[in-house]
Amino acid sequence: MSKKSANGSNRPRQILAQEAARIIVDQGIRDFRSAKIKAAERLRMSAHGALPGNEEIEQAVSEHLQLFGRDSHAAFLAQMRKVALSAMELLSIFTPRLVGPVLNGTADENSPVTLHVFADSPEQVAMRLAELGVSYRLCERRLKSRRDQTDVFAEFAFHHGDTSVAATVFPVVNIRQAPISPINGKPMRRANTKLVRDLLD
Repeated sequence: MSKKSANGSNRPRQILAQEAARIIVDQGIRDFRSAKIKAAERLRMSAHGALPGNEEIEQAVSEHLQLFGRDSHAAFLAQMRKVALSAMELLSIFTPRLVGPVLNGTADENSPVTLHVFADSPEQVAMRLAELGVSYRLCERRLKSRRDQTDVFAEFAFHHGDTSVAATVFPVVNIRQAPISPINGKPMRRANTKLVRDLLD
């Protein structure tokens, strides 16, 4: 097959990925599969065919934000990372790590600052937030620790200034074992406070 025909066969996937990215950014949908199905319905394309992979969607989101946001998105991302750093300093006793869209550069107005924190028990994090006078909502986060194993973790959702923060609590022993990313199936990228400062610099 020629390069031209190969590119032609990939074109529907690219169009679908771009539409899914637009839905994710405009509607704040965080579930890539739901966004892909919505995009397929909107474009009247089959959702049973070869849908673009999550990595393709993430790349399309990044390109969409750069194309339509440019300087404003760069400024927004820097502000989100400043908030992340401030929140990490509040929870410094739990060795916080920044993960997700704010770290990867694909954050939009609907994205929370997502942190991984490490404690002997979720109650320790609850006590720290209470000491700081921070109102929070306790919920659960399901993450894959291995490809064939999903675990449930406590997550504290709260506001730091005007920004939503989601802090997922892991056992201390898991600090070097990141959960599996739903985007690429690899261990999630994590950043400590030094790396976040480096990103801001």
